[in-house]
Amino acid sequence: MRVPFDLRLLSACALAAGLSVAAPLGALAQDSTAPAQETPAAAAPETPSPDTVIATVNGADVTEGELDMALNDLGEQFAQLPAEQKRAAALSAVIEIRLLAQQAADAGLGENEAFKQRMAFLRERALHSAFVEQKVAAEVTDEAVRARYDKEVAATPPTNEIRARHILVKTKEEAEAIIAQLEGGGDFEAIAKEKSTDGAAPQGGDLGYFGPGQMVPAFEKAAFALEVGEYSKEPVETDFGFHVIKVEDKRTQQPPAFDQVKDQVRSLLFREKYFEMVQSARSAAEIDVKDPALKEAVGKIDAAQ
Repeated sequence: MRVPFDLRLLSACALAAGLSVAAPLGALAQDSTAPAQETPAAAAPETPSPDTVIATVNGADVTEGELDMALNDLGEQFAQLPAEQKRAAALSAVIEIRLLAQQAADAGLGENEAFKQRMAFLRERALHSAFVEQKVAAEVTDEAVRARYDKEVAATPPTNEIRARHILVKTKEEAEAIIAQLEGGGDFEAIAKEKSTDGAAPQGGDLGYFGPGQMVPAFEKAAFALEVGEYSKEPVETDFGFHVIKVEDKRTQQPPAFDQVKDQVRSLLFREKYFEMVQSARSAAEIDVKDPALKEAVGKIDAAQ
């Protein structure tokens, strides 16, 4: 019944998850009258410095900072491991990398052109990531996200929406007979449950609240023309069949709460800031793509950003 529509920036779905915690059986079995045993709070472990040496490999130090990088880069490989085993697995990986990298260097594998090109590309990727983190992401602050949300809400005109029910049938004659039944005092919800062919029939034809652009035009025009409590006196024809519509309520649509959409707003700001910097860099650069077909394809991608 509904047609696709654009929710723009502030469209979002709220997801909820519940967690339950079960008390240990032994704790439940304790005598509630027994005096409580006080357990001294464990001191929080100190965070080691990134320069802290945690191992050596053939005399070369492995630091806490290098271990953290391994945990970040190899995190997916360790995802199934218990937390206490992740550091050990990461350190083992660092040791293996160090040992085999040294053998590769001794064999001269780092001197061929293909390897040097790859290293140059990886360096550029790392610099790109550092730039994005420090010059783009750092500017997308909580205050900037909130300000953008407030700006979008202020710029969005109030939209009226209605809550309606409908009864959908195949022929105009069936719809006219239903209207006659309603005129005689029939109950709209009961008739919808009995005769409507729409998926909302079990709910008495209830379509919930909707605003402009969310229903097909003929249905929307007829529904918004009705007052609260009124039903259509003539069948409304659409591609789905013939409708009898009843309006249950009208209200002004409220924008989604900030907490519902703050992640989407943050992503939007990040994207805008990133492409603003990319376009600035491109406009100041001399770029010449030699292959005409490839140049055209790249141009289309750039234009779509």
